Amino acid sequence: MSLRGFHSLTVQSVQQETADAVSIAFAIPAPLSDAYVFRAGQYLTLRTDLDGEDVRRAYSICSGEADGELRIAIKRVPDGRFSAWATEALRPGHTIDVMTPTGRFGLPPGIGHRYAGFAAGSGITPILSLMKTALSRDPDSRFHLFYGSRATSEILFRGALEDLKDRYMGRVSVFHVLSQEQQDVAILNGRLDPGKLAPLLTATLGGATIDHAFLCGPAGLITAAEASLTTLGLTPSQIHVERFTSVHEGRPRPAAPQPAPAAPHAIATLILDGTSRDIPVAAGEALLDAALRAGLNLPYSCKGGMCSTCRARVLEGRVTMA
Repeated sequence: MSLRGFHSLTVQSVQQETADAVSIAFAIPAPLSDAYVFRAGQYLTLRTDLDGEDVRRAYSICSGEADGELRIAIKRVPDGRFSAWATEALRPGHTIDVMTPTGRFGLPPGIGHRYAGFAAGSGITPILSLMKTALSRDPDSRFHLFYGSRATSEILFRGALEDLKDRYMGRVSVFHVLSQEQQDVAILNGRLDPGKLAPLLTATLGGATIDHAFLCGPAGLITAAEASLTTLGLTPSQIHVERFTSVHEGRPRPAAPQPAPAAPHAIATLILDGTSRDIPVAAGEALLDAALRAGLNLPYSCKGGMCSTCRARVLEGRVTMA
């Protein structure tokens, strides 16, 4: 029987990383040890009941594959119901439903690569996992990190990044760009935008070739980094992107119609784990919402179309994607 899906895990430890962010490690019971083996760059989905509502959020794993623990980071966001609850309520000994690891953001095959990471805010979380894993398993790898924060006090995992620089001397370069705090080096002040990234890359890489780049953060950072890397000659297959926000930019989608429409716009045939079921779909309704309304227990994390937990393949017919 497959162990994929949600299991109740116990919080093993909670560390305060910044004033508004914590990292949380989970204890994995022996029967579930294989189910929670993860690849660097993947994420976990947490589920809880808040005021009678099933609320889920996906958080990237910050552990390296050889760290011997499963740890995520949660940063409190304005008006964030789940992040406010999690950063205040979760303590060692508490239990919460956690989905098995998923996600396709990860290290490419091969050794001896020179990597570059571009992150802002909590976007450092999966990239830290990639850095730890690449550096520990491949002694010929190199990693250049360009990390944007507002101020020194808001640099997430600052201590862990310094430890990596000390442990892998000569193989790790970390450049902190601060938008609300002045530094002695002018190029490290401001935001990681196109005007900043191009000279930064030229000055810091010294003509070295990047084999693979990892991008995680706001849409503006991703767009700017992609453009700068393309100018350097990187191809799309060398640029790996993890997006934390969907086309809705964090705004909730319109609620699914209730009850089921008397005259559905379409009938969708969903095949899950080999079982087929027909469900009615209203005009403009997401397939996930229609399936949940019909009582199907589909896997999902964000309901915003960016985490890929509920990704599916169209076998017949047509659908549209935002």
